[in-house]
Amino acid sequence: MAINRWLRIAWQCGNTRHDSISPNCYGDVQRRNSLSSDNASIELAIRSEDHTIQLETKSLSRREQPKDFPELVDGVDDAGEVKPPSNQAQPSSEESEAYSIFTTSQKRLIVLTASFCGFFSPVTASIYYPALQTIAEDLHILQGIAPTFVGAFSDSAGRRPAFVYCFVVYIIANIGLGIQKSYRALVVLRCIQSAGSSGTIALANGVAADVVTSAERGSFVAFASLGSLLGPMIGPIIGGLISQYLGWHWIFWFLAILAGVFFIPLLLFFPETNHNVVGDGSYRPPLHCQSLTGLMIARSLKRKNIVLNHEKQKRLREEYSVRFPNPLDTLIISWERASFIILFGNGLVFAGLYAVLTGVSSLFSDIYHFDEIRIALCFLPFGGGSMISSVIVGRVIDWNYARHARRLGFPVMKNRAQSLENFPLEKARLEIALPLIWVGALIMIAYGWMLQFRTALAGPLIVLFFSGATMTGVYQALNIMLIDSYPKQAATATAANNLFRCLLGAVATSILGPLLSSWGAGWTYTFAALLWIVFSPALLVLIKYGQKWRKQRAAKEAARQLKKMKAEETKTARGQHVLKDQHVEDQK
Repeated sequence: MAINRWLRIAWQCGNTRHDSISPNCYGDVQRRNSLSSDNASIELAIRSEDHTIQLETKSLSRREQPKDFPELVDGVDDAGEVKPPSNQAQPSSEESEAYSIFTTSQKRLIVLTASFCGFFSPVTASIYYPALQTIAEDLHILQGIAPTFVGAFSDSAGRRPAFVYCFVVYIIANIGLGIQKSYRALVVLRCIQSAGSSGTIALANGVAADVVTSAERGSFVAFASLGSLLGPMIGPIIGGLISQYLGWHWIFWFLAILAGVFFIPLLLFFPETNHNVVGDGSYRPPLHCQSLTGLMIARSLKRKNIVLNHEKQKRLREEYSVRFPNPLDTLIISWERASFIILFGNGLVFAGLYAVLTGVSSLFSDIYHFDEIRIALCFLPFGGGSMISSVIVGRVIDWNYARHARRLGFPVMKNRAQSLENFPLEKARLEIALPLIWVGALIMIAYGWMLQFRTALAGPLIVLFFSGATMTGVYQALNIMLIDSYPKQAATATAANNLFRCLLGAVATSILGPLLSSWGAGWTYTFAALLWIVFSPALLVLIKYGQKWRKQRAAKEAARQLKKMKAEETKTARGQHVLKDQHVEDQK
C-alpha cells in the first residue's frame, strides 16, 4: 500500500496537463516555452538600532509591485484601533514561488511516514521497561545529546542521509542487543541504539517544516507527532507480552525486524524535502539524497518539456555540503531569549510527563497490586488522550493563526512562504498553550491526590487521559512556535527541544522516587504543577516582546549574511587580480 502511494505521488506530479500546470505541483518549475521576460524590482531594507542595511537589485518591471506592508505592533495603529494593512505583504523572489510541489494528500503521506520514523524513539525507550527496569534511568542524557548532531546534519546534508544513518545504527544495535548476554554490553549497545533512534523525532519535525508553511503547520506538526505519541502508549504492552512469553532478547529482535521492514521502502521511495537541497522538491538532489520517487518526478518533468530555474539549481549545488554537524548550532538556538523560554517550558512539561509515566509502574503496583501486563495497559488512557489532543489542538492552532490574519488583513498563503516579521506569531501560538498549561496543572494536582487517597482505579485512569491531552497540547503549541522561529533550521531547533526535555526529564526521573517516599504522591505532583504555574508568566512576556525580538534577530542575521557576501566578493576580486597579474607576467 505504501509503495503504491509513493508511485502515485510521482505520477501525479509529473502528469499534470501540459497546458495547465498546477501551482501546487510545480513551484520553482518554469515552462521552457513561456519563460517570462519580466524582472522584479526588489528592495530590502533592514534597520536596527545602530545601522541600516540596504540591498538593491535594479531592473525594469511591467507591473507595479505591491506597497510595503505597514509597520504594525500587534495589529494596532497609533490611535489604538485595529488597522488592517492597505495592501498584502510583499513577497520576496523566493517567497513568490510555491513552497512545495506536493499536494495536501502527498504532504500528509510524507509527514506521516516521517512521523512513523519518530515512533521508534519512544517505543524503544518504553518497550523494555517491563523486562529491564534497571536500565530505565540511564538513557535520558544520550537521548538528549544525540539529536543535536543528527538535527544539524540533516539541516545541511538533507533528511534522507540523516534517516539512513539513524536506521542503520539502530538496526545494527538491536541485532547486537539480541545476541549478547553481558550487562555491560547491554548498556553500551542500548546507548548506541538510542543514538540511532532518538534523532528521528527531530527529523520528523524537520520534514513537516519543509513541506508546509506557518498557515497550516499546526495540523501537520500534529501528524508529525503521532508516531512519537503512539510509542509510549503501546511500547510497554508489546514489551510486557514479548518478555513474558518469548524472553527479553526477543524485544530487540522484534525492533530490528520492524525497523528493517520499514527502512527498505523508506530508502527506496521517501523523497528528499530539505529546501537547502531540493528547493520546493522539484530540483534534483545529489545522488546520495536521491530516491526513486525523485527520479520519476524528474523524468516526468523532462518528458513534459518543463525546465527548472538553472540559476537556482546551480546555487543549490554550490551551497550544498556534507560536513560534520556542529552542536554549537543547537546551543546558539538554546540561548536566544525567546527560544530559551520555549525550550525551558517544554522541558518542564516533559519533566511532568516523565514524572507521571515513571510513577505509574511503582504507584499502580503498590496501590492496586497490578502485574506488568496490567500496568502496561494503564498507559493506554494517557496515550489516547495525547493522540486525540494532537489532532484537535493542531487544528485549533491553525484556526487561531487564521483568526489573527483576518483581524490584521494579513494574507494566508498555504503554499507560499511569507515574511512574518509583522505578524504576531507569539499570540497566535501561545494563546492556545497558556490555558492548557493552567488546566494541566490542576489535573496533575488532582491526579496526585487521587493516588494519595487510593481512590477507585477509574479516577486516576480518567485523569491520566486528560493529563495526556493537556501536556501534549502545550508541547505541540510550543513546538510549533519554535519551528516557526527557525523554519530553515527546524531539525536543529527540535534537537535543542529534545535536549532540554531529556535533561529535565532525567532530573524528574531521578528525584521522583525520593519525593514520593518523603512527601507522598499528593504533594509530589502538586509541587510539579506549581512549577508549571510559576513558569507561565514567562509565556506572557514572550507574547508581549517576542515579535520585537524576532525582528532584532532577523536584522542581526541579515547583517551577518551581508558581511559574509562582501567577504566572498573581496576574496573573489583578489583572486581575479592575482590571475590577471600572472597573465601579464606570462605575456612579458
